[in-house]
Amino acid sequence: MFEKIMENVSKQSPLVHSITNYVTVNDCANMVLACGGAPIMADDINEVEEIMAICNALVINIGTLNERTVAAMIKAGKKANALGRPVILDPVGAGASTLRTNTVFELLKKVQFSVIRGNVSEIKTIASGSGTTKGVDADVSDAISAETLDQMIVFAKALSEKTGAVIAITGAIDIVADSQQALVIRNGHPMMSRITGTGCMLTAVIGSYCGANPDELLLATAAAVSCIGLCGELAFAKVQAQNAGTASFRGYLIDAMSLMNAETLAGGMKIETR
Repeated sequence: MFEKIMENVSKQSPLVHSITNYVTVNDCANMVLACGGAPIMADDINEVEEIMAICNALVINIGTLNERTVAAMIKAGKKANALGRPVILDPVGAGASTLRTNTVFELLKKVQFSVIRGNVSEIKTIASGSGTTKGVDADVSDAISAETLDQMIVFAKALSEKTGAVIAITGAIDIVADSQQALVIRNGHPMMSRITGTGCMLTAVIGSYCGANPDELLLATAAAVSCIGLCGELAFAKVQAQNAGTASFRGYLIDAMSLMNAETLAGGMKIETR
């Protein structure tokens, strides 16, 4: 299912423009390179349109907001829309502060997003206008479980219908949905939550996959989600074998992405269509 998606990334090496946060920017750039894309980070309002004109996709990540970058995000997003390039939103910490929540809704009003990727608390904030986000992490009470999975699939499809974007809700169980179809993904490892930036890195990979596959946004997003989850599993196996820790895990995660191919993904992905 994903062989063509990955092949397109490898052949095209999509240039991904990220307006992202300074906590994870280096890891995001390295993960884009590892998955076969090419990163560029520009957040000055005087150059974002020019940079966007040469890029295949735009990633907007609100992890470290300020007024200057919000204006640049909107300008870059409008330019990407005008060019027909995929725009991916990572609403980091939406619901944790008024600034973050209001910024997300301003972005949704002024920019048409192709994909919205967040944890369950962030995505619920987008749907309801308020949330229980605990900092930049999902609230435990929001976690998707076997008991709530069917309900959350209906929720994700409805939000996709409302926003016109593919919705990716990531956590222990991932849901990637448009208005018609949902893919449930069970790849990943709990150690991914013990380093900062795995969600940001995933969003950057989604930007790469969608940039190379703009007509297959649902499958491209699901491929990215499954792929980084499998990378987490492979990285943990190396950490466990060497009795290593979280810093090693971070490096092994990027290593695993740089070595990933369609055969490995096909053998390790855990996806069901709903």
